[in-house]
Amino acid sequence: MSAWTGVITDEEERRYASAGFGGEGGFGSHPALLIIDVQYRTVGTKRAPYWEAIKEYPTSCGAVGWDAVKKIMPLLAVFRSKGFPVLYPHVAPKNAATDGGRLAQKIPSIMGIDAKGYEFVDDIAPALGDVILPKKHPSAFFGTPLTSHLIDLGVDTLIITGCTTSGCVRSSVTDAFALNFKVIVPDDCVYDRAPTSHAVNLWDMNGKYADVMTSAEVIEKLITLECTP
Repeated sequence: MSAWTGVITDEEERRYASAGFGGEGGFGSHPALLIIDVQYRTVGTKRAPYWEAIKEYPTSCGAVGWDAVKKIMPLLAVFRSKGFPVLYPHVAPKNAATDGGRLAQKIPSIMGIDAKGYEFVDDIAPALGDVILPKKHPSAFFGTPLTSHLIDLGVDTLIITGCTTSGCVRSSVTDAFALNFKVIVPDDCVYDRAPTSHAVNLWDMNGKYADVMTSAEVIEKLITLECTP
């Protein structure tokens, strides 16, 4: 059963299939893991239902964020054990005097987050040697040196996790695809505050830009790979 079962109709599935969408991009031999915006501002400092979580941070996605963190943990452990690169694109703390722009105009709640909200969740926090990439826009690529890092690391495949599925994850997936990286999205390692948007975007990304699968399937593939120069 896919993440979009019960949301996408059979008719919609047939339309995508008739266009030839949904092929398999596959894995390369040099993967990297992107953990996008998994900060306390998107999950809260403790697990709580959505309407409780947003009392702490209006930008929180609630319990689904913590569900994803639990799935990212074993995936991250495999990357650590294999010596594969891990990168953390993340929204950096906002300077009200200089970081306004359209984002602040469209989503003013993002400007009032405290320092704790911008910290990485401890369970999957960066380690020495990981690449930390502050960003100001949805895509992990826009206005950041991400592509340069990936070229230097010889990466050909991106495993993209984090949030939100419909926002920063999707933007990063489409940019990665446009740059000719193979793209994998573990559906249980991404999250969104809107379940329908989460499901529809996973379905659409799987049809056009990425291979969507479970984290267990990704791990099964990763353990057969070796880190080579």
